[in-house]
Amino acid sequence: MDTTPAYPTLRIVSHPLVQHKLTILRDRTTPTKIFKELVDEIAMLMAYEATADLAIEDAPVETPLERTMGHRVAGKKLTLVPILRAGLGMVEGVARLVPAARVGHIGLYRDHDTLEPVDYYFKVPSDATERDFFLLDPMLATGGSAAAAVASLKRAGATRIRFLCLVAAPQGVERLAEAHPDVTVYCASLDRELNEVGYILPGLGDAGDRLFGTR
Repeated sequence: MDTTPAYPTLRIVSHPLVQHKLTILRDRTTPTKIFKELVDEIAMLMAYEATADLAIEDAPVETPLERTMGHRVAGKKLTLVPILRAGLGMVEGVARLVPAARVGHIGLYRDHDTLEPVDYYFKVPSDATERDFFLLDPMLATGGSAAAAVASLKRAGATRIRFLCLVAAPQGVERLAEAHPDVTVYCASLDRELNEVGYILPGLGDAGDRLFGTR
């Protein structure tokens, strides 16, 4: 996993399998079925990296031969929170790695004229102060939706939040870091820039449309 001094909150998952799958994901000819599978697989691989520093605690276990001491993740179950709708494509991949995770939802969409987020749904476990949250969205573009989603989680009491995305634009990373410097961002690629209508370049198009076949 790579870091860069220019973006201290950013972690780039540079594993060869992640980069290989991301290249296929970017391809405009990749069909919806394969696109969904790749988002799922990349999310799982990224979650492996993003969970590397979770707190653990001792846990006794009876093997077939004797009693020994093992370890398990400490505290309450992880909570996955996709930003609707594109974030839904990442949930199953992460949940496959952490099957006991709870799942919340945040409904946000970006106004195409102002590029600012508008929220319409919010539901997470009530004991947010005791949980680690993984906020999921394939794209970190302007950072407006991400910053708004983190703010909503914090209002609910969350204090330990990580943001997982597939591709990020520098503007989005900067905006999220300015608003929430305590949130670490994990991405598969830091792309070049945003275009005039707020799409990431080179990017991978509209992730929601490509996931759900609405392009």
